[in-house]
Amino acid sequence: MKNTRIHKLNIPSAFDRIPETWSPHIAGRVNGQEVRLAKIEGPFEWHDHEGVDEAFFVVKGRFTMRFRDHDVAMNKGDFLVVPAGVEHMPVADAECWIMMIENSGTLNTGDKVTDKTKTDLPVL
Repeated sequence: MKNTRIHKLNIPSAFDRIPETWSPHIAGRVNGQEVRLAKIEGPFEWHDHEGVDEAFFVVKGRFTMRFRDHDVAMNKGDFLVVPAGVEHMPVADAECWIMMIENSGTLNTGDKVTDKTKTDLPVL
């Protein structure tokens, strides 16, 4: 049997350890996927993830997921999957807490590297 550390994480309390917006932290890993938590506020940037679906769950607050042809209003408790290759841009008028699920190692800015790109994500 593999010696693996098992620990629980209280999701709402974990946001207290995230000091800035647009800085995803890893809550856990499951079958090659990362469950990430982030505080968001303001607009992000247009991006896509080639070959990688991305799931969003709103823990607290609300935001708008913009697509090139429509917007989706996301409120507390809402869940949305953005299919691989679909360009999108999250925008939050006020601080919002989100949970994301995506392949381990996926850059938050897709194929672009910008000042908002985060690598070596902290583990909560």
